[in-house]
Amino acid sequence: MSLHVVVGAGPVGSATARLLAARGEQVRLITRSGSAPQPGPSQENGEIERVAADASDAEALARHAEGAAALYSCAGPAYHRWPTDWPPLGAALVHAAEVSGAVLVTTGNLYAYGQVDGPITEDTPLQPNSVKGQVRAKLWTDALAAHQAGRIRTAEVRGSDYLGAGAVSPFTILVLPKVLRGKRASAPADLDALHSWTYVGDVAQTLVAAAADETAWGRAWHVPTPDPMSIRALATRTAELAGAPAARISAMPAVALRIGGLFNPDAREMIETQYQWRRPFVVDSTATTVAFSIKPTATDDALRETIAGFRAAVAN
Repeated sequence: MSLHVVVGAGPVGSATARLLAARGEQVRLITRSGSAPQPGPSQENGEIERVAADASDAEALARHAEGAAALYSCAGPAYHRWPTDWPPLGAALVHAAEVSGAVLVTTGNLYAYGQVDGPITEDTPLQPNSVKGQVRAKLWTDALAAHQAGRIRTAEVRGSDYLGAGAVSPFTILVLPKVLRGKRASAPADLDALHSWTYVGDVAQTLVAAAADETAWGRAWHVPTPDPMSIRALATRTAELAGAPAARISAMPAVALRIGGLFNPDAREMIETQYQWRRPFVVDSTATTVAFSIKPTATDDALRETIAGFRAAVAN
């Protein structure tokens, strides 16, 4: 049994902590509040140690990672605070990995690629066209430079927009709640453009697999992700699986998002990533499926968990 340190108790961090505990590993979950993992579909067989700490405090994080086999970055600063909050957190994670000797595996996303024509692979050049993309690219290139210098061992795991218990995306925020209540939904997107949806449980599986395989270090991996679906198709399927009235959805004009951004920081931050929603946005995860034999969870199963998680949250 090895010590595994997970930073962040959001949907991915919680799923990762539960997965490791279910395998009998010693798990230390670090959050600012010392909170427990979010509820999920599986139950851990072992205990998860909860630690309240500021992970951007490099020395504190290094102490908590001492003796760990792996350190998983699953934290997520507030969307509008990425430029200020990610750099110190990223530096602290690299420092903790260097001091402790733990393998650093980071939960990334697709922002650093920028606008891409065709499916995105791990070989697609990093050409960020947004502030958030630039932040993500810098985090990875800094960690990779430390790896190449022999200071740490690291890998990054990248997924598209999430489905699963507690998943947060424009779909789960703007569309799913309205569909489940039988109301008309609106999204700032081309409703018929194909889009990839990644299940949070598959992110956890990939993080753990990459940490355990030394041949996986020094590069990025795309989380196994099923065939893409448009927002309209996903909304339709959500209603069917939930036993809700037929989905009604309309496209939100771009100007409406800009007006909303005057009052809502999250809406404002979505403006620069509109390229992901106004055209096809598809991830190719073939390399990971071949390397780790991880098959993507079916979208129906991911949606069922998303629906159940939303209903449980509302009930509480």
